[in-house]
Amino acid sequence: MSNEVNRKSFTELYGDFGISPEVLDFAAPILAGLKERFDRIDDTAEYNQLRVIRAMQEAHIGEANLKGTTGYGYDDIGRDGLEKVYASYFHTEDALVRPQITCGTHALALALMSNLRPGDTLLSAAGKPYDTLEEVIGIRPSRGSLAEYGISYRQVDLLSDSSFDLAGIAAALEDPSIRLVTIQRSKGYQTRKTLSVTEIGRAIAAVKAQRPDVICMVDNCYGEFTERIEPSDVGADMIVGSLIKNPGGGLAPIGGYIAGTAECVENAAVRLTSPGLGKEVGASLEVLPSFYQGFFLAPVVTAAALKGAIFAASCYEKLGFDVLPDGSEERHDIIQAVTFGHPEGVIAFCQGIQAASPVDSFVTAQPSDMPGYDSQVIMAAGAFVSGSSIELSADGPIKPPYSVYFQGGMTWPHAKLGILRTLQNMLDRHLIQL
Repeated sequence: MSNEVNRKSFTELYGDFGISPEVLDFAAPILAGLKERFDRIDDTAEYNQLRVIRAMQEAHIGEANLKGTTGYGYDDIGRDGLEKVYASYFHTEDALVRPQITCGTHALALALMSNLRPGDTLLSAAGKPYDTLEEVIGIRPSRGSLAEYGISYRQVDLLSDSSFDLAGIAAALEDPSIRLVTIQRSKGYQTRKTLSVTEIGRAIAAVKAQRPDVICMVDNCYGEFTERIEPSDVGADMIVGSLIKNPGGGLAPIGGYIAGTAECVENAAVRLTSPGLGKEVGASLEVLPSFYQGFFLAPVVTAAALKGAIFAASCYEKLGFDVLPDGSEERHDIIQAVTFGHPEGVIAFCQGIQAASPVDSFVTAQPSDMPGYDSQVIMAAGAFVSGSSIELSADGPIKPPYSVYFQGGMTWPHAKLGILRTLQNMLDRHLIQL
């Protein structure tokens, strides 16, 4: 039996996953045209990999740092060393990297709630925030929101070309109650482009020129390691993200980070634990090896996800669908949006990703109600870590314009397989013609 398997061609192996020669023939010239692009992604991964290794060496990470603590977590050298690594890589004064931060939304809520006070105003400089932040802010009424604590909210929408409305931001900053400006790097469930670090830097510079007292925070989710610089390199006081996205490298089972000025990070630590305790407590339990190794692997894992996103864009663009970014644009996060205009396309795509997964491939993804969202959402993620979106995954709200958001893939071959399976689903359901 093993000899028979060893003799199988790629076409036969892909056929075992239900992928037809017709789909492979469609994809072949697209893949051939991406080689130079993929080489540039690998160059960025190598650059960032060297930076991560250097950060670990400078922090003198040894075997003892991989051991966890329990209870209060006093003198946890592994936890403290990891936070030094993050601060070194992101070029910040300090960092908070904890398993007690449950997800990206929690990390963002923690950063906001710890650095804003009653009477302050939060300004979003990139328009509407991600859906789950609406209840954090109080845009949609929710228990414990910023609004309940007397913190107001304003936003300045991006211009039609997805660039910052610098004049609008300047006008908003005339309000002296604005204490913190937040910028969401990635698009979320919106059909706007992801913001580059350079663009973010220009917006931060404009804010600081007018109001140097204002804190500038960047939601860095999905963007880490896609470029050679991060928002903290261009003036952000805080950058915030999730460890089950890029920086966890697919190994971190939970967690989030806040990296930035010492004051902002300490404020967050006090809010996470307790006044008087701050960063001194918080046991790391047994997660440190996955946190360290995940961060070590993150540059190459992110590169695999970027290749998958570009391949998806190129395929679906060729089929005539609206894709964002398009197949030739520079990438600033790992998310690929494809707009189908009908729910059947979103569902077929997500079910294709699920069918290509190593875990729960036999499960059929279906739209359902989800906490924090105002419509049904379909999510496909046959992942080793539940909900990990650095692993191959796709999701989207079942509402107009019926776009799917594809991300992740810890290896390029898996990302490739996932996209091929979505194409086969679409073909089998007569939603596309090749």
